[in-house]
Amino acid sequence: MTDAVSTSAAGRFFDSDIFYSFRSSPVAVGAAIVAALMILGSVLAPLLAPHDPFDLATLDLNNSLLPPAWVAQGQAAFPLGTDDQGRDVLSTILYGSRISLLVGLASVALAMVMGVTLGLLSGFLGGRLDSFIMRTADVQLSFPAILIALLINGVARSLLPGNANLETLAIGVLIGSIALANWVQYARTVRGSTMVEKHREYVQAAQVIGVGPFAIMRRHVLPNVLGPVLVIGTINVATAIITEATLSFLGVGVPPTTPSLGTMINTGNNFLYSGEWWLVVFPGLALILLCMSVNLLGDWLRDALNPRLQ
Repeated sequence: MTDAVSTSAAGRFFDSDIFYSFRSSPVAVGAAIVAALMILGSVLAPLLAPHDPFDLATLDLNNSLLPPAWVAQGQAAFPLGTDDQGRDVLSTILYGSRISLLVGLASVALAMVMGVTLGLLSGFLGGRLDSFIMRTADVQLSFPAILIALLINGVARSLLPGNANLETLAIGVLIGSIALANWVQYARTVRGSTMVEKHREYVQAAQVIGVGPFAIMRRHVLPNVLGPVLVIGTINVATAIITEATLSFLGVGVPPTTPSLGTMINTGNNFLYSGEWWLVVFPGLALILLCMSVNLLGDWLRDALNPRLQ
């Protein structure tokens, strides 16, 4: 019975308008392939990476700053060259992408939960709570998100006890700061949709039979306002990854001992003018490909869910 239900669900998905729109768009298919390859490469980094950049026993300073394999003095064992510590750049990119994806996905999920919750409460209950949440959102919108993230990150780090393991807590602080900087657009979008949905007949019918406001928000209103939220979340994954890379480049993100794409670009920037261009170019290309593919998927999803374009 379960197999029949799952087969039926899969059949409905492959026959749906969204899947037809996806396979009819070469850009969306190409972006999905690139994003899937990069995500699989980061998830399977321990299996795919030629070397383990965290294993200090395998590092050799005699192999530091080697160029890519196709350049003179390059070695086939290090296809994209090595950094100043002798770490393989390709392996470090694979492992570093895991940190960037973790921060991006986790911060978007946290911002989505915060924004959707506050947007539902603001739009459905209204009153002083609505005014307070929206005025707070207006104040936060007057500042760039990167400055908000920098401020929250700095305050959180200053409140940590002196004996805290910053390397352990840095990723959590980074996720929280990016999420707190990006919840506003989810809240404003959900508030607008909620103010429309709460006047629908099904909400009024639920109120007549005695269903409480929180149950109405959870069971009836929430499923009908999630469409725009999913589109914003998809696009914001790329924004969160870029924010993480920016903070790490500025030295306030993940520690240098935990390589991400941002810390790799920051480290490589110190050697750019001495000729070691591969330390910046390859992590930068990985960051561009990852963010561009996610953005293109978000653009396709926005158009696919827009009824005016059907």
